[in-house]
Amino acid sequence: MSGLKPSNAQRLRDALENDILNGHRAPGERLDPEALGQEFNVSRTPVREAIQQLVASGLVIVQPKKGTFVAQVGIDRLIEMFEVMAELEGMCGRLAARRISPQELAELQGALKRCEQAALDGDTDEYYYENEAFHNCIYAASHNAFLADEARQLKMRLKPYRRLQLKVRHRMQSSLEEHRHIVAAIEAGDTEAAERTLRSHVLVQGERFSDLVASVKDLNRASEPEWS
Repeated sequence: MSGLKPSNAQRLRDALENDILNGHRAPGERLDPEALGQEFNVSRTPVREAIQQLVASGLVIVQPKKGTFVAQVGIDRLIEMFEVMAELEGMCGRLAARRISPQELAELQGALKRCEQAALDGDTDEYYYENEAFHNCIYAASHNAFLADEARQLKMRLKPYRRLQLKVRHRMQSSLEEHRHIVAAIEAGDTEAAERTLRSHVLVQGERFSDLVASVKDLNRASEPEWS
């Protein structure tokens, strides 16, 4: 993962994220910070940071005077967020194709190579992180700080679901191929192609829509209590 060791907060967030997306922690379940610290052998600070990140992604909610709970997944809201994310990414791509510097282009190409290696290794978790670095390179290359901040904020909320998408068969390979087209468009300075390919890369439609709906339904079904 770009040579960086995950922090305790990041490891805890990933573990909780996986538990929620795999149905091991059900919607409405209370997350006890003290119990989490003991379970994962970490101090209060990483627990607090991990919960804050999960709140930002929408997987967890904090109810004043009641506690922290696993949130319900709303597919309609989720699709709306992906639609906005696709437009923001497209804008970043268009501007990056016009404004990217040689150094930034080299960094983007490096990020693509790391995505290729993760895909070659069949490591969806590693690809998940390198994919994040890839998109961050494009945000920076847009040279529009406000747009980049808005894109990062929404991407943070969608990260768990983008991670869920990568679990779908062949999605990592198709994502990588889309990355190659994106880099080619930006490198060529083709603003229209960069915007179009990035928007399509993020937008959930067609079979990808069906796959995401099925994954979220499976997630909700797995977290439903069994009745005798």
